[in-house]
Formats: sequence, structure tokens, C-alpha cells
Amino acid sequence: MPSGTPDPSVDALPTVREVGLAQPFMWLRLGWRDLHACLGPSLLHGVIVAVGGLAIVALTLRAWLLMPGALTGFLLIGPILCTGLYELSRRRAAGERPQLGHAVEAWRRGTRPLVALGLLLFAAATAWVLVSAALFKLFVTVPLDSPLRFLRYAVTGQGGWLFFLWLLAGGLGAALVFSLTVVSAPLLLDRRVSLRTALLASVRAVGDNPAPMALWAVLIMLATAASMATLMMGFVLAVPVIGHASWHAYRDVLDVERLPPRS
Repeated sequence: MPSGTPDPSVDALPTVREVGLAQPFMWLRLGWRDLHACLGPSLLHGVIVAVGGLAIVALTLRAWLLMPGALTGFLLIGPILCTGLYELSRRRAAGERPQLGHAVEAWRRGTRPLVALGLLLFAAATAWVLVSAALFKLFVTVPLDSPLRFLRYAVTGQGGWLFFLWLLAGGLGAALVFSLTVVSAPLLLDRRVSLRTALLASVRAVGDNPAPMALWAVLIMLATAASMATLMMGFVLAVPVIGHASWHAYRDVLDVERLPPRS
């Protein structure tokens, strides 16, 4: 194709396959298998996320009204944080022996659409931090001088409605981000498509597989909650398993053979 001529393949939507309700459990099994196949590089991703979560807690201890939004907002950029894991699974599926250098290379060659997706998720996470802090700042009417008193106010008594409002707003935002990114990040890594095409393909994948994708979202939320309950240490295992599993979800749900691969 002559230089400067638009490539129509970047706007071609991949075919969406319908999968069974129990398929997310298969994705987890395949993710666990990939974790064992490239243990060191995979666990390193989990360690980085766990350390990042602990750093956010430490930084927001003096401004703890930001803590709920900062922690949950940090999770919104998860699809981009797993870029290296997608590459490890991609290499393994191609018959190669995955190494840490492959994951690093995936970040170094970050394509423009993948970078744009990362910026979009960062903007969404930042907006949620501000919305979350504003909700508590505007509607909390009693002095709260510690995270424990804040938590007691949020989940009991007069603060109960505020907690549920926060959950509702966060749930709607998370559902939107999930729909837009559940398969778009690995698609952008693997194939030469535009950001718009990847986002539309992801939304269509969710729309054509509502029950399996809902189950997949629940499994991710459960793993996230368990990881937070262990003071972020659970992320060391949860992140690589979910990251690798997300690659298999992408390959299972989308038929991308007609789309040009990334060079």
C-alpha cells in the first residue's frame, strides 16, 4: 500500500464469537498455566501492582478522603498494566519461550492506539478520584479525623446512603470501563487496528456474550476484593493470572485472523 494511503484494515471490526457461560473458568485455568510457564516475569507484574497499591495507601493516609477513589481508580488502569502479560501469553501461544525481555519490549514498542488507551484510562481514573473525593467532601456533614471514623460513617448510620451512592457511581463507571477494555488492550497489542475499532469490538464482545462477560467481571471483582483484603499481597498472584487469562478471553471471543498483525 502506498505511503500515506489510509489502511482500511484498521477500521475492520473482528468477528465476535459466542462463548459458553462457564468459559471464564477456562480462561482462568489457561491463565494459571501461563503463569507457571513464565513464572518470574509474570509474578513481577503482580509485585509491581501490589507495591503500587501499598504506595497509594501510604500517600493518601494524610488525605484519606482521596483513598477510596485513588485505590479503585488505580484498578481502572489494570488493562494497560497487564500489557506485558498479554505479550508473554502471545509469545507462548506462538511456540516461543516467553522471557522478561519480551514483556519489556511490548512496553517499549507501545503503539499509538495502545498509548491512547492508556491515557484514556488514566483520565478516567483521575476523574473518578475527583468525583469520589467530591462526594464525600460535599455530603459528609460531621468532622471525621481518621480513616476508621470515616469508614464507620460511610457504611453505617447517616452515612449509609452516601456509601451506596458511591458504590453505584463507581459500579457504573467500572462497568463502562470493563465493556470498553475487556478485550481491546490485547487486541491493540496483537493486531493493527485503530483505537475506535478496538473499543467497539470490546463493547460488541460484551453485548454478544452478556452472561459470560458478567461472570468474568464478577470473578475479577472477587479476585480484586480478596487481594485488597490481604493488604495488596493477593495481587502478586491475581494480576498475572487475570492478565494471562484476559489474553485467552480475547483470543476466544474475537476472530482476528483477517486483521493484520502488529509487526
